[in-house]
Amino acid sequence: MSGTPFSLSFAGGGFLAIYEIGVIQALLEQAPEILRSAPKVYGASSGSLMAAAVLQTRQLFYGIACDSRRSLRSPFFPGCNVIRSLQKKLHQTLPENSHQMATGRLYVSLTRLIDGQNVVVSEYSSKEELIQVLICSCFVPIYAGFIPPSFRGVRYVDGGFTNLQPCSDLETAITVSPFTGETDICPRDCPAIFYSVYILQANIQISLENLCRFCYALFPPSWQVSCFSSGRRYVAGGSPSLLCTGSFRKAGKAEQLREVASTTSFCQLPTDYVDH
Repeated sequence: MSGTPFSLSFAGGGFLAIYEIGVIQALLEQAPEILRSAPKVYGASSGSLMAAAVLQTRQLFYGIACDSRRSLRSPFFPGCNVIRSLQKKLHQTLPENSHQMATGRLYVSLTRLIDGQNVVVSEYSSKEELIQVLICSCFVPIYAGFIPPSFRGVRYVDGGFTNLQPCSDLETAITVSPFTGETDICPRDCPAIFYSVYILQANIQISLENLCRFCYALFPPSWQVSCFSSGRRYVAGGSPSLLCTGSFRKAGKAEQLREVASTTSFCQLPTDYVDH
């Protein structure tokens, strides 16, 4: 695969980030060089976990979603603290030098609580700082707790509130989202629907399917609905014609991803993570 390497951008999507895990899985199998060569990996909210997974380990998200579903299918259920589970999982799975691997390459979107401004962090002095940044980017007030976490003495909340699809230059990045819209890799709904809305720095299609996805983003759906398979199938076995549509703003993007979309079949979620 030739040409200038593209950065990657993962949109926030709550528990539907499992779709993005499917995308990562397909890229690992079919085009690992895209992941290895990406000069920058952006992420907002749960998308920041996916961005971290590209640089660290993709196992960290599976456990979070499974733990939440075991506690009566809702993060509001007593005993199911999503942030606490996330923090524990990050400590367990991230290597001690994870902050060094992430510095200068992992760009995480945060929303500063005091003035509501978007802040993108890419420098981390320790593993604990990296974990705190990821926690801040995923913190939805009330839903995840009442006291926002802090990073370097400043409190932040979910980065998706101010930038759902962080990226410095869309022309040089491959964007991934679990919501249908003007994104390079995303679910494809009815092509006859052309209405979309630009919100939170992301272009999202107005559709019943997307409305359902927003509900699923907050309340963990069944694995059948959560579309790990859909994300992997889109990249690994999707129609090459889809990869060449107008959403790919550069011929180089279409060329690289067309090479990825050439083989393999529908994938099921790994058996160790299937919901029982």
